[in-house]
Amino acid sequence: MKAVIDTNVLLVANEQHDGASPDCVIKCVQQLLKLQKSGVAVIDDEYRILSEYQKKARSKRSNRVGDKFLKWLLQSQYSSRVEQVALSETALDCFAEFPDPHLEPRFDPPDRKFAAVANAHPDHPPIWQAVDSKWLDWWGALKARGIEVVFLCPDDICGFYTKKFPGRAVPALPESET
Repeated sequence: MKAVIDTNVLLVANEQHDGASPDCVIKCVQQLLKLQKSGVAVIDDEYRILSEYQKKARSKRSNRVGDKFLKWLLQSQYSSRVEQVALSETALDCFAEFPDPHLEPRFDPPDRKFAAVANAHPDHPPIWQAVDSKWLDWWGALKARGIEVVFLCPDDICGFYTKKFPGRAVPALPESET
C-alpha cells in the first residue's frame, strides 16, 4: 500500500479537527497505523509536505497518532518506507507535475502539492483525504487523469460539504473506498 496523505488525515487522527466524528477519527488512526506498519508514504523531495505537517502537528513528546506518524515519517524519510518525488514548481504552489492544467487554477494552492506528488510518482498512489470537502469537487477530474482520491470519512466529508456550500448538491463519491 502506497499513499499520499493530506494533512487533515493527521489532524483528524490527533483529534484536532472540530466536527470530525469519532468514526472518522478511528478510520484515520487505523489508516495511519496500517501504513506505518506495512505501507509506503509518498512525499516530495523538497519538504513541502513535511513542512506542512510540521506546522500542524508535533513530532516530539506526543502520544497522538498523527504526531507519532509525523515522527515516524521524519525518521524514515530516507528508508524504503518513504518514497520521495521531485516536483518542478513553475510559480508559487504551481507544479509542472499537476495532473490537470485546467483544474489547477480552481484547486486550493496549498493542496496542489498532493495532486502533483501523486501524479509525479510512477505508481500514481492514491491521495488520502479525511474532511476537506473541496476535494469532492476535484476528485472526478483527478480520476480522469489517473489519480485516485480515497475519502476515508465519506459521511463526514459530505456533511462538511453541505455546511460549507449550502444549497449545492453534494457531489457523488468515488466507488472505491479504503
